[in-house]
Amino acid sequence: MKKNKTKNGALALLPLFVFIFTFLGAGILLDDFYAFPSPVAVLTGIIAAFLLFKPSVSDKVDTLIKGCGDSKIMTMCLIYLLAGAFASVTKAMGGVDSVVNLGINHINSEYFPLGIFLIASFLSTATGTSVGAIVALGPIAVNLADKSGASLPLIGGSLLGGAMLGDNLSIISDTTIAATQSLGCEMKDKFKVNLFIALPAALITVLLLLFFGFNSEATSVVIEKGTYEWINLLPYILVIVLAVVGINVFVTLLTGIVVAGIIGLAGNDFAVLDFTKIVYEGFTSMTDIFLLSMLTGGLAALVEQAGGINYVLKTVKARVKNKRSAQLGIGALVSFVNLAIANNTVSIVITGSIAKEINDEYHLSPRKTATILDIFSCVVQGILPYGAQVLLLLNFAGGKLGFFDLIGNTWYVVFLFLFTLIAIYSRYWDRLTNKFFKV
Repeated sequence: MKKNKTKNGALALLPLFVFIFTFLGAGILLDDFYAFPSPVAVLTGIIAAFLLFKPSVSDKVDTLIKGCGDSKIMTMCLIYLLAGAFASVTKAMGGVDSVVNLGINHINSEYFPLGIFLIASFLSTATGTSVGAIVALGPIAVNLADKSGASLPLIGGSLLGGAMLGDNLSIISDTTIAATQSLGCEMKDKFKVNLFIALPAALITVLLLLFFGFNSEATSVVIEKGTYEWINLLPYILVIVLAVVGINVFVTLLTGIVVAGIIGLAGNDFAVLDFTKIVYEGFTSMTDIFLLSMLTGGLAALVEQAGGINYVLKTVKARVKNKRSAQLGIGALVSFVNLAIANNTVSIVITGSIAKEINDEYHLSPRKTATILDIFSCVVQGILPYGAQVLLLLNFAGGKLGFFDLIGNTWYVVFLFLFTLIAIYSRYWDRLTNKFFKV
């Protein structure tokens, strides 16, 4: 079908803004950016597109359905389902508890911030969720700070930084799935490029926390020992290894689900029928992001047909001078959307198709563009005062921790942003990445 020759390209973007401002407005009015279902918000944008755009209703329905059923969108949605199932099964068989207890049992009081950072990093990378890591570790972190006299802002910032590390880096994170599928690159390649930026930031953070731990005056604390099983860590490690070596993501996640299921069955954590229900619960836990991705794909197709994507590209071209400014423009685009809706995954879903067009237009590396898209969204999400991650931590602290104190100690996010800028502007960065990771 021919694209609608919309003279005013900005008007073609209006349905997208209707979606964003509906989501934003509801979050402000309800004082909760997660109270209004995002799939319903995107539906308001679709309705606006049907009312504003010129083609017949049947043409717009065809465009909507084609957009919703795009192969990349469907691939993304299926990966979401499997990632949700993996997270549910591993949690049910004791994986999350084992990771937390293993770390907590071996932390000395003076190194609580460092220990919390490392545990949160592994847990969020293994499970693909920063919110899940904060929920699991938040109460423990606050309690450790109270008992030991260690700095609560430093412990809180370490937890937030570690959680955002995994959110950005994990191959089963919503943001990684959305970014790689939008750009059409392999997860293993994005992981390797992403690691080359995240690892230096993490190492500097670890060294600083080690230094502060060595010079701290925290009180020795007797920690109640929790139980853990080494074998419960196997599914997480297996999935990470399989993904990095390049095994198909569907095979990787299915293998992880099966292995976690076998461990859970052998350990009497659940029965066979319970296992199937847990898998299904994992599917349903991803309903919101599944529907959001599918409907946003349809909305993006309508906006593209009306000339909205071309308008954005022309606007970007007017300001872009080279590949570096194009990459920075992609980062700025997803950052502004994230500021508006306080959800890094949704921000990537919304801007993914535009980022792909810019990537192709300026002959950028898809794996690097996916990395930039993911990192910028996670950096912004990690410092938003109304983001879920920050709100959870402040809530767990019960008024004993202020927003600026928390963000002032979230060093990893700052270092991640700085190394991303280096990756964009350094002429040697791509060369080093290709040499070390052969991507």
